[in-house]
Amino acid sequence: MRRFFAKYKPLALVMAVLSVVIISAIYQALKPEPKLKIYQPNDVHPDLVDTTLQHVKKYHRIKDFALINQDGDTVNQDTFKNRIYVADFFFTTCATICPIMTEHMGQIQNRLKDDPSVLLLSHTVTPEIDTVAQLKKYALEKGVIPGKWHLVTGDKKKIYDLARRSYLVAKDQLFSSYDLIHTENFVLIDPERRIRGFYDGTDPEAIEALLSDIAILQKEAE
Repeated sequence: MRRFFAKYKPLALVMAVLSVVIISAIYQALKPEPKLKIYQPNDVHPDLVDTTLQHVKKYHRIKDFALINQDGDTVNQDTFKNRIYVADFFFTTCATICPIMTEHMGQIQNRLKDDPSVLLLSHTVTPEIDTVAQLKKYALEKGVIPGKWHLVTGDKKKIYDLARRSYLVAKDQLFSSYDLIHTENFVLIDPERRIRGFYDGTDPEAIEALLSDIAILQKEAE
């Protein structure tokens, strides 16, 4: 009996390995592709959402905008047409979380610098200080690639509205008109101008998660 089993042992091993391969292939074929959540104002903490939008549960998209980047060029929704992009809010004189956020945005830029399907967008929350010239100086210091990463300035109210009503990432300053407390959040926007993720821009692990989610969005768009 032992000789009988010994004779067929190599075949049994081959069949066992083949079975594992087939089962794995079937599992991968049937496994659903990962999907990212589409965020609505109702999903976000009320402190970060304008009161007029806190009840909204569907159809939220980034509104049209027109701002000026570090090169003096107009940046608007058409700049990001059919693109994935990562947005945040900062100011060049910030000495707390902004330097870390800028460093991490720079890492994202460098990882994706040869991928034209992904852009970066950083809005200043102090446009009275962050003129085009100031943003250009900052961009040169931080190694910002023109056309890849836009640092933008413009009308303070419009930037405020974008932060509160589109990207959902800033706390209101109750006692000061059109001032806000920006958060450390990076926001992932899909080609349809929908929010697909929020990430702590000061956390290296969150940056890796963001990069992974960008890859998921790219597969979704194929």
